[in-house]
Amino acid sequence: MVHKVSSKVNLAIKALILGFALSACSAIAQPLALPDNLISITSDSGKKLLSASQSKTDYPPLSEYFVTQSHPAYCGVASMTIVINALHGDRKLTQDNFFDNQKTNQIASALSIQWRGMNLDTLGKLLESHNVKVQVYHATDTNLSTFRDLVTENLKQSNNFVLVNYLRRSIGQESGGHISPIAAYDRSTDRFLILYVASYKYPPVWVKAEELWQSINTIDNDGGKTRGFVLVSP
Repeated sequence: MVHKVSSKVNLAIKALILGFALSACSAIAQPLALPDNLISITSDSGKKLLSASQSKTDYPPLSEYFVTQSHPAYCGVASMTIVINALHGDRKLTQDNFFDNQKTNQIASALSIQWRGMNLDTLGKLLESHNVKVQVYHATDTNLSTFRDLVTENLKQSNNFVLVNYLRRSIGQESGGHISPIAAYDRSTDRFLILYVASYKYPPVWVKAEELWQSINTIDNDGGKTRGFVLVSP
């Protein structure tokens, strides 16, 4: 059965695409070719997946507060800015003022993140410094089934979000570790939608749950632990 894309979903996608296009125009990096195993949200099939999804409660607020990372190492900062602003319903937090919080700066400075990025545990601590509840899951502490269940359940609920830390080359992207929000899940194809914050490289993409799981079940040299995902709530 062919699902028609609702007008609201179409408008949200168009707004998101416009934001990505403006970001891409101002960025030095050029958009990269998308590997065949990933489905762009800008494609007809990508739009149909979003329209048919029963687990996409997070997509509208994440799209509304979406920002492109302002520094090559700021994928985590941009992702945290998105979910915290979405939880609060405002745009007070930016990538420029994220580290102005004293508690945040005691965990990591803007300069240290720009120099080396962040691992999953640092991501969790930085989020907590902005007074949100955080549950950190390393891949070694879960499995594919648990990962799928926890994330899909979260995506059905409002006012909580998921950030995933994965190895890009494991799913065919370039190249190292990355952090972005997960915005939706399609059960029929077993795919998650990643709102990719380095939008000058790639659009939001649908990726198979098993492939995404394999990409988080990789060792991050910063800390020597596996990557994973974070659940964020007020």
